[in-house]
Amino acid sequence: MKQRTWPDRSTGSRFTALQFPITEKDNRRPELTASARKARIKRRSRFSCSRSIKSTEGHDFASLPFDVLNKIAASFTLPQLRVASLVCKSWNDALRPLREAMVLVRWGKRFKHGRGVRKNLDKALDSFLKGAARGSTLAMVDAGLMYWEMDKKEAAISLYRQAAVLGDPAAQPSNAEEAVKWLYQASIAGHVRAQYQLALCLHRGRGVDFNLQEAARWYLRAAEGGYVRAMYNTSLCYSFGEGLPLSHRQARKWMKRAADCGHGKAQLEHGLGLFTEGEMMKAVVYLELATRAGETAADHVKNVILQQLSATSRDRAMLVVDSWRAMPSLH
Repeated sequence: MKQRTWPDRSTGSRFTALQFPITEKDNRRPELTASARKARIKRRSRFSCSRSIKSTEGHDFASLPFDVLNKIAASFTLPQLRVASLVCKSWNDALRPLREAMVLVRWGKRFKHGRGVRKNLDKALDSFLKGAARGSTLAMVDAGLMYWEMDKKEAAISLYRQAAVLGDPAAQPSNAEEAVKWLYQASIAGHVRAQYQLALCLHRGRGVDFNLQEAARWYLRAAEGGYVRAMYNTSLCYSFGEGLPLSHRQARKWMKRAADCGHGKAQLEHGLGLFTEGEMMKAVVYLELATRAGETAADHVKNVILQQLSATSRDRAMLVVDSWRAMPSLH
């Protein structure tokens, strides 16, 4: 399944996210051993627990019932879960299923989009469902989206409703018009995934009249909030002057940002843009990243460039790709 964003290509920009190997000696502090890291976390956990109890004048949050805690944290992201888990040992134990769910969500997205692994929709859905079973609304919404795309509407709606009960505004109602009204509320409140879904509805005319300018505005809002698919669509809006003023500079900016966040199609587009500008080394890196993300259309241009590079340059480019890590984003 391809990354489905634009309902229906762009130049490159400065090469800043990917760094070539540094030959100077790295003088950073050595990494802590596993035992030292565990000891540090344990000390922080004790300190955080005692400090939180003292600062609340006798209210012991460690005694909060697990079911209440899990309902509060059901829509937490992984960084939020990690912070909450450091409050005290009881919270660390109670939130373990949700932390496991976040790992499953990450693997589900990798299998769904072919990031670093072979694309496998069955494994993606299985990962999302296991995350949903552990109480994560993020996993429920992702599993529901896959069911919806498989035309299993009842299973999708059931998962959306579970997520909605737990407070996730990205879980849409079944009625299209009602969903759009609900998405507007969540979007105005700043929920990035809802902003992207609202933009898609406006762009496709689902549950609301077609309005490309309004759709582009919400694409941009979601892109500014870190939603990678919205970054890609925002770039297309600027590139074609659809809904946003025609601006090749802004198109390059958002395409590169989406590429640096791991969007396969954006990596292909950005790589092609760099190729047209004569930036061969940089182009081959992005095109190889796109190939690994499942964009087979990048192969031909990449191979043409590789034939023009020396063996040393080819090895250097592949080293950059092997050490590349996507910038943090929402998918």
